[in-house]
Amino acid sequence: MPTIIPLANVDADLVEQLLDRAFGEGRQARTAYRIREGVEWLEALSFAALDDDEYLAGTIQLWPVALTDPDGRNHPLIMVGPVAVLPEKQSEGYGKALMLAALGAIDAGAALPQVMIGDPDYYGRFFGFASEATQNWHCPGPFDRDRLLVRCDNAAILPEEGMLGPWPSALKE
Repeated sequence: MPTIIPLANVDADLVEQLLDRAFGEGRQARTAYRIREGVEWLEALSFAALDDDEYLAGTIQLWPVALTDPDGRNHPLIMVGPVAVLPEKQSEGYGKALMLAALGAIDAGAALPQVMIGDPDYYGRFFGFASEATQNWHCPGPFDRDRLLVRCDNAAILPEEGMLGPWPSALKE
């Protein structure tokens, strides 16, 4: 059973090593990194999973991003991911525990829509993410439209079209 702790309690070098092991060389070139470029992850919503020996087994980070509609209006979203688990620990429930911790930490009364790039079958079945509302969204790099997922109580509030990117206020600092 994983022990979930705040990601801020984990040495940043250990997190980077875990991400390298989980995603391999060149992970920073992925589109998800471009979407959240220049912003800091949300400490209150980001977690680490420790194994039974209290070693780092997985992490999840959530980020402030925006969907900029064709009129230039920014619509705030929370980007989920990366959800990273050591290869030898995958399929042991660490990823699911991290997702439940992160999504559970979001204030349901003030929740922003959550977006991610991931497996639609898995994230749809267990967490309510879907790609229907994102079919006319764009990203700053290559992506599979069926893997661009959003979770929102009322998808009608989302723009039908737009470009995903960092939350603009984070770029002014």
